[in-house]
Amino acid sequence: MNQTTLASELNAGKSDGSNVERSLAYFFADHVARLRFEDLSLEALTWARMGILDTVGVTLAGSHEPCAVLISKALGLSAAAHGDLQASARANAVASVWGHHWVGSALDAAYVNGTAAHALDFDDCNNTMGGHPSAPILPALFALAKVHAVSAKDLMVAYIAGFEVETKLAMTVNFHHYTKGWHPTATLGVFGAAAACSKLLGLDVEQTAVALALAASSAAGIKANFGTMAKPMHVGRCAREGLMAAMLAKEGYSANALSVFEHGQGFFEVFNGAGFYAPEKARTHWARPWDIVEPGIAIKQYPCCGSTHPAVDCAIELFQEHRFPAQDIERIQIWIHARRLTHTNRPHPQSELDAKFSVQYVVVRALLEGRVGIGHFEPKDFQSNEVLALLPKVQAQAYDDTMFEASNHFAARVSVTMKGGKVFTTEVLQPHGRTSKNPLTTEQLKAKFDLCAQKVLTPKGVELAYQWIESMLTQSDAGSLEKIFAAHLK
Repeated sequence: MNQTTLASELNAGKSDGSNVERSLAYFFADHVARLRFEDLSLEALTWARMGILDTVGVTLAGSHEPCAVLISKALGLSAAAHGDLQASARANAVASVWGHHWVGSALDAAYVNGTAAHALDFDDCNNTMGGHPSAPILPALFALAKVHAVSAKDLMVAYIAGFEVETKLAMTVNFHHYTKGWHPTATLGVFGAAAACSKLLGLDVEQTAVALALAASSAAGIKANFGTMAKPMHVGRCAREGLMAAMLAKEGYSANALSVFEHGQGFFEVFNGAGFYAPEKARTHWARPWDIVEPGIAIKQYPCCGSTHPAVDCAIELFQEHRFPAQDIERIQIWIHARRLTHTNRPHPQSELDAKFSVQYVVVRALLEGRVGIGHFEPKDFQSNEVLALLPKVQAQAYDDTMFEASNHFAARVSVTMKGGKVFTTEVLQPHGRTSKNPLTTEQLKAKFDLCAQKVLTPKGVELAYQWIESMLTQSDAGSLEKIFAAHLK
């Protein structure tokens, strides 16, 4: 369908309810294609920069994790095979694997860096999405920016567009979609990546709708694979498949853009089922407000499943107030939302990734040290004698509406009973940093970025990368950030 035909259908749709007007893919595509920098508020741009800062940091930190390195090896990416990054990049045909002197196609880089972004489970979250909004999008955009000349301002607009698509799509299917067992970061994030890449490539409405339809055939990811390398790989595949969808649409590929969501065997019916989706929510709430502004980006303070964070906050508060001797603890009780307990009730974590999803372990760790950090997910930590002695004393359960309001699925309560009978209890209504109304401070954001980036960059490289992101609205070449990484790897 060419643009003239599309325009005719759109005009006809206003009066006769055509397929184009009913198509959610075209609705998203139209808004994405028409979005301009001038349409965005300063608040939206500010949050976009914070999301980019956080995602760049956690991607660098995760770049040497086995789940990312093994994909690089499977793809045949290595310094020996491809030569020095700076020399190869002069051909303007490759993108880099962050944290390494490895290069490959934009698709390869999106795949590996997307996996690295989620490797530590330290990347941002969003309440509407029920998952991680930025990691599926930004690795694809930065890979694309390395092989196409675009400004950082263009990249920010594309990021916000993709963020809005995936979160407003989430609004139509959650939380049935989430509870059913799909991994929304993956099943919905691929649409965000496709929309964002379409925007950065300058695709028109028709092409963008096709990219979204192609993305629907790449939507995948189940919670049964949580606690393994497959979970971060879900995100890497999102970035790659979203970018691929946009690239194919640009070349004239075809897909069922008219009804890929609404078809009897389309996304809504297959992934959710009849009666469990509401497409009108996406139309009604588009940019009212931008989801990146409200509820906003949840910046994680701890590198573990976000569903455990309210309980971790409680445990840290108890540690700061009481500093319990581990040998004097008789029982530890945890209450979190039933939806979150389903995938975090892991009383005996067996691996590093499994430990990131164990609410029992992270609460014990927080009670012992008053913090949960990147270095706390090695076997020596979650299988230490002190931890193994406490884990059997932990009881994790779901709270009901007598404890917290039924609408609140981010609260937690933790109670510690001592051998002498004393009981110490605290609760939180939501973890710090979970929404834009409860944000981390600028100092906390920078401290997290520095902590993550310094794992692979020199101190000078960390500071230069931070300054680049702080001033990214003035950066004419969005691909130039990778040059800082290449020049300042440890």
